Amino acid sequence: MSNTWLVVGLGNPGPDYSRTRHNIGFMVVEELAERLHASFRSHKSRALVAEGRLGMGGPKIVLAKPQTFMNLSGGPTAALAKFFDLGLENLIVVHDEIDIPFDQIKLKIGGGEGGHNGLRDISRTMTSKNYLRVRVGVGRPPGSHGDAASHVLKEFSAVEKKELPFLIHDAADAVEMLITSDLLSAQQRFHAPK
Repeated sequence: MSNTWLVVGLGNPGPDYSRTRHNIGFMVVEELAERLHASFRSHKSRALVAEGRLGMGGPKIVLAKPQTFMNLSGGPTAALAKFFDLGLENLIVVHDEIDIPFDQIKLKIGGGEGGHNGLRDISRTMTSKNYLRVRVGVGRPPGSHGDAASHVLKEFSAVEKKELPFLIHDAADAVEMLITSDLLSAQQRFHAPK
């Protein structure tokens, strides 16, 4: 089994999207890059990539921010997996999840995409749904008939912005624990009520 991990944060490129709910995946991999003292650089896979090691002699981590739009995230993900010769067991995708309340994190492997076009494209290009996912809760829009698509493309509320650094920190911790421990242990820690 490879000691290299590919962590793909989902988002949309460009300043118009940088602080939106849909870009929480980018925010988490940026936090991880800071922890690893790594800088993002352009890669031929159409992604910004940063590389580092988790601790002295620890596993190598490749952090990626696809520079295609969200619903085309699969191409860069598959290209990076091929470039670094990694299988599904070493892929972690970090993404926004409207079906989870803001400030909660859920971890899983495989399953459906829940209408998330970025995940759907990754499953298509990787020809499998069996990769690890860090699902970062951004909540549903207020009211029962809110437009989910426009909700995720808006910035966080003033109240949410105060809690956002803690959510990003916890999601980055969850990624690290998936790499250094296992899914069940990470679920037991991060699924517990706060």
